[in-house]
Amino acid sequence: MIKKPVKNKIRKNRHRRLRFKLSGTTEKPRLNVYRSNANIYAQIIDDSNGTTLVSASTLDKELKETISSTRNKAAAKAVGAEIAKKALAKGIENVVFDRGGYIYHGKVKELAEGAREAGLKF
Repeated sequence: MIKKPVKNKIRKNRHRRLRFKLSGTTEKPRLNVYRSNANIYAQIIDDSNGTTLVSASTLDKELKETISSTRNKAAAKAVGAEIAKKALAKGIENVVFDRGGYIYHGKVKELAEGAREAGLKF
């Protein structure tokens, strides 16, 4: 019997390899992306202290009212803009982008572009 590879396991291995190379500091924290079938989540993390500084997702009340669907590129772009707005309010301008093992395409790319347009630098 042929076993089909589990895509999420492959993604987690890819993310583990990425995490060896990049980490967030106090001056330049890490912008982490997680994408599920129904929602998209973003966090800005300071790895030196092990704390989450800012987070945004399609489950936030402010975003739920403005977007029609939580599964499309427009929702991802709105999450990117929201996390950038929250980060700039806390004084965070520069981040390291951690795509979470996902390919830089589609929703992940739209989230990154939304964050860049709102003022984050990475």
